[in-house]
Amino acid sequence: MSLVETLRGAVRRVAGFLRNRDANVAMIFAISIIPVTVAAGAGLDLARSMIVKTALTEALDASALAVASTRGLTQAQMQTEAQGYFNANYKVDSTYGTPTTVSVVQSGQSVTVSTSVPMPTTLMNVAGISNVNVTASSTVVWGQTKLWVSLVLDNTGSMCQSDASPNAGSPCPNPSSGSKIASLKTASHSLLTLLQGAAANPGDIQVAIVPFVKDVDVGTSYVNSSWIAWDYYGSCNISGQDNKSACQSTHGTWTSSRFGGGSCDISGKSTQSACQSATGTWTAGNKNSWNGCVMDRGNDAGPDTTNNYDVMNTPPAVATPSSLFEAEQYASCPQSLLALGYNWTTLSNKIDALVADGTTNQTIGLVWGWHALSASTPLSAGALPANTARYIIILSDGLNTQDRWYGDGSNQSTQVDARMSAVCTNAKADNIVIFSVFVDIGGTQGNSSVLQNCASDASKYFDLTSASQIAAAFNAIGQQITNLRVSQ
Repeated sequence: MSLVETLRGAVRRVAGFLRNRDANVAMIFAISIIPVTVAAGAGLDLARSMIVKTALTEALDASALAVASTRGLTQAQMQTEAQGYFNANYKVDSTYGTPTTVSVVQSGQSVTVSTSVPMPTTLMNVAGISNVNVTASSTVVWGQTKLWVSLVLDNTGSMCQSDASPNAGSPCPNPSSGSKIASLKTASHSLLTLLQGAAANPGDIQVAIVPFVKDVDVGTSYVNSSWIAWDYYGSCNISGQDNKSACQSTHGTWTSSRFGGGSCDISGKSTQSACQSATGTWTAGNKNSWNGCVMDRGNDAGPDTTNNYDVMNTPPAVATPSSLFEAEQYASCPQSLLALGYNWTTLSNKIDALVADGTTNQTIGLVWGWHALSASTPLSAGALPANTARYIIILSDGLNTQDRWYGDGSNQSTQVDARMSAVCTNAKADNIVIFSVFVDIGGTQGNSSVLQNCASDASKYFDLTSASQIAAAFNAIGQQITNLRVSQ
């Protein structure tokens, strides 16, 4: 074989080797398995980090809201509060890594909490990446911080009911646990704490508390006030006449006896002519024994439908009897109201003193809640400071049953509903924002259309079916009115 032929054979063998692909697949697979594995591991670890990130954010949101709802805390107290809420809300398994200590930074009207988790990786270890640092933060800001708030709270007998005992009556069998009145107290305390914390300066946020039943208790300190009338506070010597005017204008009634003679319903009148010509005698009650209750404003026979004093915040005038507040010795008078203020201890004590009894008149509660936010008498809140919003929060567990003129204390009264609708309309026209909360255990009463329509808009009406939901509703309202919100 010549040298030329030998060289030609060698060339053919080299070319054939280069064209052969049998071993290339294995080489390519061996070379590519590492980046494929890293890519798959990155996808898996990215999914794991998303789980951690979401859980961190949710727990930090709760932590930030808790810290921001209570102003005046030291840095150490904020740290303790933030860490406690974070620990209670972060539920990711420890195999995903352990969060670092929560950091808390307050700046002006905001609070920022943050933390991170060095999350161990899985397949990314192949590329030498042993962990990924997942970070998260939450910032809560205060918005509106000047508020006047009236808490108009149902204190009727049905507030003794609980989720476990939906038909309980007053006195409450166990008022300290589970009843609507107990849940209301707990929720109100939390709301007061949130409001106190949202005030940048003392007095920026002020609260009035107005318990109501058929009447409202204004407190006995007003006993000598000129805006209180006493025509219903006393007794008549004619049975059935419960006010001074009716008593003094009613003549005696003579009842003839079958055996001759007869009797008069006015004592001391022994003849028919003397009886029928006499009128009743009104004996004023002892004001020192008055329990502080007042009725709706109006006339003996019904509301003053010309001036509508019972559904307005019009100041009372001595020269206009229907504008005055009639005193009444109502046996189920609630705890006395508390005028607008920011002594948080006094406000808290007033909540503790609430007791459930009596029948339902949401109208009178609302109008006194409005009086508490008004400059003039009877409660004289004074001029509204600049940039101050006014709110009424009414909570009731039932339907209107009785006011000064309508209802019997047991059945729903459409006339009381009509007066309530009027006061809601009037208060909203005065730039009062109204939140209404209806507590209907098990939903047995259905929707309260009058409470729903009373709310300033749909987002401000809460239809609850459990006493245990009151706290969440009050917390949601508190966050709305303070504009306490997660900003990022």
